[in-house]
Amino acid sequence: MKLTAVHTHVFKENADLPLFIKDYIPSLEENTVLAVASKLVCLWLGLSVPYQNAAQKEALIKKESSAALKTPLAWLTIKAGMVMTNAGVDESNAQGKLLLLPKDCYRAAADLRARLQTVYGIKNLGVLITDSMILPLRAGVVAGAVGYAGFKGVRDLRGKPDIYGKKLAVTLVNAADSLASAAALCMGEADEQTPLCVIEQAPVTFSDEINPREISYPVQDDLYTPLFRAAGLISQGEKND
Repeated sequence: MKLTAVHTHVFKENADLPLFIKDYIPSLEENTVLAVASKLVCLWLGLSVPYQNAAQKEALIKKESSAALKTPLAWLTIKAGMVMTNAGVDESNAQGKLLLLPKDCYRAAADLRARLQTVYGIKNLGVLITDSMILPLRAGVVAGAVGYAGFKGVRDLRGKPDIYGKKLAVTLVNAADSLASAAALCMGEADEQTPLCVIEQAPVTFSDEINPREISYPVQDDLYTPLFRAAGLISQGEKND
C-alpha cells in the first residue's frame, strides 16, 4: 500500500472542493482511495459559526451530540453512532470560527466521490473523510473515518479459518478507520497543510453501494458499553443512532 500526502494552500470556506483537489492532484488512477480531512469538507459545505465564547461552544457540542459527558480535557460525546471528543466541533485552524461536521458524513463523502469520478473520469474511487480520534488509555491522537464512500469499510472474517484451521467467530476488520489512521499519520495534525492523502493499492473492496450501518457496532454487544454506562454516557437499553 502506498500513501502520498498532498501539500496545499489554505482552503477557503465555500470554495469548490473537487476543483481544489484537482488542482493539487492532476490525475487519479482506478482503485484509489482519497483521504480528505474533515475540516475541508466542513469548509466546503459552509458548516461554520463565529466563535463567541466557551459557553456557546459548549452549547453547540451538546446540540451536535446524542450524548455528552464533561471530562477534564474535553467533552466525551457520541455523534452519529461514534464516540468522539466535542462532537466534532473544532476551532483549530478555523480563523476564529467553530467548524461543525456534516449531519450526514456518508452523504457528503458520496457527493464528493460523485464529483471526483466525473472530474477524473474513473469508476473505482474511494473517498474517506478523516477526523482525529483518541483511543482509551492511549496517549496521542489517531484518526477515524467519520464518513466514506466507494469501498466497503468492514471486512467480515467470521467463519474463515485461522492458520490452524480454527474458524473465526467474531473477527471483523475495520478497514475504514485503519486507512483513516494511516493517512492521518502522513497528513499531520498541526501546520503541515497536507489535508489530502492518496492511498494506492489499499486492500479494500470497491463498491458503489455503501451501508453506513456496516461499521456501526450494536451498543448491547460493544466492549466499552459497561464503562460508558457506569460513566453515565449511555443509558440502559440505549441503541445506536
